[in-house]
Amino acid sequence: MNDPIPPSIVQNPNARLTAGLEPATREPLDFHRRLPGYAATPLLEAPAIAEALGVATVLIKDEASRFGLPAYKMLGASWATYRSLRQRLGTTANWHAIDDLKRQFAPLKPLTLVAATDGNHGRAVARVASWFDFSAHIYVPNDMVPARIEAIRSEGAEVTVVPGSYDDAVEVAATQVGNHLHVISDTAWEGYEQIPHWVVEGYGTIFWELEDQLAAKATRYPDLVAVQIGVGSLAASVVRHFRCEGRSKCPTILGVEPLAAACLQASIRAGEIQSIPGPHRSIMSGLNAGRPSLTAWPLVSKGVDAFSAISDETAREAMRLLAHSGIVAGESGAAGLGGVLEIVENTRWRKALGIGRDSCLLFLNTEADTDPTGYRVITGASSAEVRRRIRRGQS
Repeated sequence: MNDPIPPSIVQNPNARLTAGLEPATREPLDFHRRLPGYAATPLLEAPAIAEALGVATVLIKDEASRFGLPAYKMLGASWATYRSLRQRLGTTANWHAIDDLKRQFAPLKPLTLVAATDGNHGRAVARVASWFDFSAHIYVPNDMVPARIEAIRSEGAEVTVVPGSYDDAVEVAATQVGNHLHVISDTAWEGYEQIPHWVVEGYGTIFWELEDQLAAKATRYPDLVAVQIGVGSLAASVVRHFRCEGRSKCPTILGVEPLAAACLQASIRAGEIQSIPGPHRSIMSGLNAGRPSLTAWPLVSKGVDAFSAISDETAREAMRLLAHSGIVAGESGAAGLGGVLEIVENTRWRKALGIGRDSCLLFLNTEADTDPTGYRVITGASSAEVRRRIRRGQS
């Protein structure tokens, strides 16, 4: 019982102070169900991972494919674009299919949707732009792997590589203002908060699907949810769902960041938003953010119980563990599991977070192999080989 507490783990003294938080609604889920290609992502059980962690059950909400893209980001990008364009037009007209929205938004043409990204959000914004026959201009940091840049271009977007980090790309994108430009950012800054708030709302579809799937499977409710943190928008959505007023089931929430970009952990220690200077060189590129979102901070700072900062090697270990269970997870997608791997061997932290032999843990696989070459190097297999492995019962 005298295990030292790893310095990469911080317990949040302000956690659970979210009384009065308005319950999240199913409105984004109702919206997403009307979009082309919608399907609920699977909720998987991973008994081999549960055994490795020393718990009863591991559940994985597998976001490796959303609307045909290899990440969950379409949920926030589509909802925020929809809400902001309706606000821009001043319309509340009804619609039933994407063609109805295309006609409603036609008076805004020519319009370019603008975003900064480490990969997945920018590609999602570009896909939404193509739905409405708009243009897209995406700003990316100069350390992004070519495969992710080409994936954004494949959606028809213009891509500009910004010298510096993701945060530098955000600064450049924020300057793109004009009658024919519309910034769709998943991080907030002073004076730009409504659209990132809608992004957080959009991610709520994940958790309403989860509620329905848990009920259908009669599966035990999670005792702990591990969530990846970049600027904090997904974590804010987790808090918004599980910490709202009147909720009877309230799992422990663990936030996970790269060691090289642990801006939320630094902010929790300081009691206010802090910036981590770049460059941020983690392989978890989707989490390489040096400053929390202004919109996410109030929720994350009071609703996340603890924060774990992990090394790239821990992320690789988590990717391999997931691959052995037939689940294709990229570097950022596996980070939540990596955060628990940092904890499970520490008796004090298992007790502090309520992780026992009978626990049920929930992980969010937020992306597939968005860098296929890197994925093969780390796991020793391609994504197709991993999926065939589980289909053949060889996990």
